[in-house]
Amino acid sequence: MWSSVWRTLSTRQIVPVRSAFLLDSACYSQYRGVVALRSKKPKSSNPTTQYFIDCRNVRTVGGKGGDGCVSFLRLWCNENAGPDGGDGGNGGHVVLQATQDVKDFNHITALLRADDGDKGATKSCHGKNAKHTVVKVPIGTIVRNALGKIVGDLNNDGVMFVAARGGAGGKGNSFFKSDLEQAPQVAEFGASGEDTAYMLELRSMAHIGFIGLPNAGKSTLLRAISRARPKVASYPFTTLKPHLGMVQYDDYEQIAVADLPGLIEGSHKNKGLGINFLKHAERCNALLFVVDASADEPWLHYQTLMHELGMFSEELLTRPRIIIANKIDLPGADRNVELLAHHVDVPVIPISAKMGTNVAEMLHEIREIYEANRQPPQNDDSPQSPEDQR
Repeated sequence: MWSSVWRTLSTRQIVPVRSAFLLDSACYSQYRGVVALRSKKPKSSNPTTQYFIDCRNVRTVGGKGGDGCVSFLRLWCNENAGPDGGDGGNGGHVVLQATQDVKDFNHITALLRADDGDKGATKSCHGKNAKHTVVKVPIGTIVRNALGKIVGDLNNDGVMFVAARGGAGGKGNSFFKSDLEQAPQVAEFGASGEDTAYMLELRSMAHIGFIGLPNAGKSTLLRAISRARPKVASYPFTTLKPHLGMVQYDDYEQIAVADLPGLIEGSHKNKGLGINFLKHAERCNALLFVVDASADEPWLHYQTLMHELGMFSEELLTRPRIIIANKIDLPGADRNVELLAHHVDVPVIPISAKMGTNVAEMLHEIREIYEANRQPPQNDDSPQSPEDQR
C-alpha cells in the first residue's frame, strides 16, 4: 500500500505559483516578463498610517566635561601627603552615521544630546569619559548648518559626521602642583559641549514621485500598487506629509514610489504647502503627473503643475515624466483623455486607481523609467586614466 502511495506522490509536480498584480498569463509575455507582484500578506484593517520624513531640523548638544576634584591625601604616617584630586572625564560627542538600517528621519528627535563626563575623585581617580551618542541616518543625508550651507554629505555606508563635540574634562588640583605651589586648592570646571543647529535632508527620497493637484487620486493609486495606507477622503489636502510605498516585481526588484502632498497654483510663492512640497519633489528621480481625467480641461492642470515646478527649479523640468490620467471610470473621462493626449508632448496612460483599470500598464512604464535612469554601480577598482592619475 505504501509503495502505491509513494508512486502517486512522486508523479505529482509541484509548480510554484506567483500571483501577478492585475495581469494574466497573456499579458505576462506582452510586458517582457516584468510583472508587479500582489503582496501575499493581507493589508491590516487597523490605522497604520506612517509618514515619510525626508527633512528634519535638529539641535545637537555635546556632553559637558566632568569637573576636576580638589582633594588632599592624608595617610596615617603623613597628614600632608599632597594633592590627589583627579581630572574630570570628557563629554560625549553627537555623531551622525550613515547606514542602510534606516530609510528616513522618523526616529530622530528634535534634540540630540550626548552624555556628560563623570567628575574627578580623590586618590587621583579620573572621571570616566562619556560614550559618544551615535545617531543613524539614511545613506545620502545632507547636513546643513543654520545658514543653509552644506557642511556634511553622508553618501556612503559607515560615513560619520561629528555634529557636536563634547567638552573636555576639568583638571584636578594635582595637575596644578608645582615647586612654588605644593598645595593648590584650585581645580577646573568641565567645559560645556557644542550646541549647534542643523537641517538634515535626504538627497533622494524615492525613485518615482506622484505630482498632482489636490484630490487627484494619488493616495488611492499608492494604495492600489503597494502596501502603504495613506489617508483617502473625498475632500482635498488629505495628504499633508509624504507617504512611501514599495512596488515589488517578480524578478525581486523593488521600486520606491512616493505620494506627495497636493500642489496648488502659486506654490512657488509659498502658498498652500508651498516650498516644503516642492522640496519633496526635488528628492524624486522621476515624476508621474496624476491628473483628474473627469475634470474639465485636464491639460490645464498639467500646465499648472509644470509652471510651478519650473518657477521653483528648472532642473525639475528635465527629469523623466509621464502623465497618469486617473478616474477614467467616471462619465466623460474618455473624451478628456483623447484631448489631453493632443495638448501635451509626453505619454499619457489612462487608468482607474479605484477600479484597477490599466494599472498593470502603468507599472510596466514605471519599471521602464526606473531601468532607463538607473545608475550603474561605481567600481572603485577600475583603472584610472592618465589624466585622473595626475
